[in-house]
Amino acid sequence: MNKKDVLELKRRFKKTECTFTKMTGCYVDCEKNTILNISETFLNLQEEELFKYLEIAKKALSGTIGNNLLELEFPLDQEEIGGRQQSLMALKESRLKDENLLESFYQLVKDTYDYAGNYLILLFHDAYDVITKASDNAKLDESEEVYEYILCAICPVTLSKPGLGYLENEERIGARERDWVVNPPENGFIFPAFTDRSTDIHSVMYYTKNAKEPHPEFMEAGLGCPSKQTATEQKETFQSIIRRAIGADDEKNSPLFMKIQENFNNMVEEMDAIYDKDRDPIILTNDAIEEVLVESGVPEEVTAKIKDQYAEEFGEALPVVEHLIDSKVLAVSEQRRTELQLREKVDELQQKLEETQSESISSSRNTDEDFDQMDDVVSSVDVEVPSADANEDAGDDYLKDELEEASKDAPQPNYDVILRVKPEKVTQIKSQIIDGKKCIIIPMEEDEQANVNGVNTML
Repeated sequence: MNKKDVLELKRRFKKTECTFTKMTGCYVDCEKNTILNISETFLNLQEEELFKYLEIAKKALSGTIGNNLLELEFPLDQEEIGGRQQSLMALKESRLKDENLLESFYQLVKDTYDYAGNYLILLFHDAYDVITKASDNAKLDESEEVYEYILCAICPVTLSKPGLGYLENEERIGARERDWVVNPPENGFIFPAFTDRSTDIHSVMYYTKNAKEPHPEFMEAGLGCPSKQTATEQKETFQSIIRRAIGADDEKNSPLFMKIQENFNNMVEEMDAIYDKDRDPIILTNDAIEEVLVESGVPEEVTAKIKDQYAEEFGEALPVVEHLIDSKVLAVSEQRRTELQLREKVDELQQKLEETQSESISSSRNTDEDFDQMDDVVSSVDVEVPSADANEDAGDDYLKDELEEASKDAPQPNYDVILRVKPEKVTQIKSQIIDGKKCIIIPMEEDEQANVNGVNTML
């Protein structure tokens, strides 16, 4: 059964769609004694009760396939007369109306189901007229077949918690009377399986609420099928194999385990990209696990050890890759990768900052040396400052001529920028780094003018 098959059945577990014909049950105490048998025509139940029983039926088909829902196959000997499959076939065909068959089934559950407390065994019978679907999943009016099945739910029955309540007859608050409450099912099954929208008498779909404790004893002795590990059990078994092989030093070996998980996840993503999410699961063969381990950097001798333990633990019931992926480990790995990238980025920026600061210091020193040379040039010029009464333009021309004449005899370094200023401006010139570039700063008063390459510039 796949997810679509399960959902198709669950959608019918509501009052307007339900076709349950019969519901029977057996209430068992902690000493395996039968306290009560029930037998009801399902659609004749009171509405409130009907809804509660439908909720129980839905829960017996809930969870994840491969973890909470396991498809178990009957061995050939169990399909012979006297086998478990034959007993379930007879129970289904009786439509839960044969008291002897019911009593035999209840006794089988009591003998093979390991549970310490009280519980309720519920059986539902249904006959589903499977409507034909076109290639676009549109429903047609024709019927492919009638899928007749029984659904079993084993529900713990526990005492309600003690507490205070309003005692109406005594008109006071007092200790509330505790009663026995039927809880959602812990285990159950549906037989025959509903595979590709059709009856599969060779399989049973088994349900377990607790994926860590799925009651394998009931799978084997109660249903007569080889037990299967849930995805949770497979993941824990695999992690145990890895930890035993690589050692108990979590700090040292954690990155190695994370790498294995990342490679598992990459396998799934690659398959999803090539096919789609409805593809067949990826079986982790012995060759595949060796490839993953080598790619993850596991030493050769450790890889060989893991392969041997992997084959011993799982045998022919090889797990699928999806079941071995630990989402929590992947989340931690992603967080560590992000933190490492941030550290590298910070280190890179810190290095760039140090280089920039070093260049700035060097540039500042070079600029000071340039200005010293410029000062030497200006100092070698014998400048005669015009009187205050002279025409301003004439004074500028006079200074310009004097500087040009004096500079002929002065050394001429290969500068990209050459300044010619009045003597009183020389001491005001400063160097400064602006936006990472060397700049020459010349303060200007409001009434002063500048000439750049023969162009007058008003500031």
